[in-house]
Amino acid sequence: MRNWRGEFNMKEKVEMALTKIRPMLQTDGGDVELIDVDENGVVKVRLQGACAGCPMSQMTIKNGIEKLLKEKIPEVTSVESV
Repeated sequence: MRNWRGEFNMKEKVEMALTKIRPMLQTDGGDVELIDVDENGVVKVRLQGACAGCPMSQMTIKNGIEKLLKEKIPEVTSVESV
């Protein structure tokens, strides 16, 4: 939800940024679900579909999702899989 200045909150910013990476995951039969964003900038996600059981899932999170989110949203400190 936007604040009184029309700015998006952190969770909304993360969700919008994830829309940029979803097509790449979906071409491999996977997806990502945003679970939570805490006050310390830790983003919790759940990989779905083919990505959930993939041996490269941690690499996808750190080198793909986390990298993109940190570039787009400086307040993001890390991304964790739950």
